[in-house]
Amino acid sequence: MTVQLPHELRERIFAQLQKTYPNEGGGFLLGVANGADVTIRDVHPVTNVFETEEQFHRYAMTPKDWMQLEDEADAKGLTLVGYYHSHPDHPAIPSEFDRVHALPNFRYLITSVRGGKAAELRAWQLTEDRSQFDELSLSIDG
Repeated sequence: MTVQLPHELRERIFAQLQKTYPNEGGGFLLGVANGADVTIRDVHPVTNVFETEEQFHRYAMTPKDWMQLEDEADAKGLTLVGYYHSHPDHPAIPSEFDRVHALPNFRYLITSVRGGKAAELRAWQLTEDRSQFDELSLSIDG
C-alpha cells in the first residue's frame, strides 16, 4: 500500500502547517485510488474549528467543509481519499484521539512540525477493526 504525493503538494502542505504552528492545521487529500495504492492530485486546506484553547493539540472541521470537498472532488473527477494534519512539536504518528476519530477507508498524512518547521511526513491507514494504524509507504514524486 503506497501513497504517492507530488513534491509540489507536499510543499503546499508544509507551508500551510508551518503557518498554523503552534496550533494544529490540516485539510483534505483529493486523488485517485488504484487498488490499495492512492495518488494524491490535490490538497484542500480546511480551517481548524476546535476551540481556540484546544487548537495546539486538536484539529476538526465542519460537516459543511466535508460536503463542499466531496462536491469539489466530484467536479474534478477525483475522490476524497484522505486527510492531513500536523502534530506541533510531536512525532508524525497517530495519537489516540486520531485513532478514535479516524475512518478505516481514508489515508492519513501526519506532519511533525517542530519549532515552526515541518520536520517529518508519514502516511497511515486505520485498520478495519479500528484497533490501530498501519504505516503506509509514502512516495514523494517530482
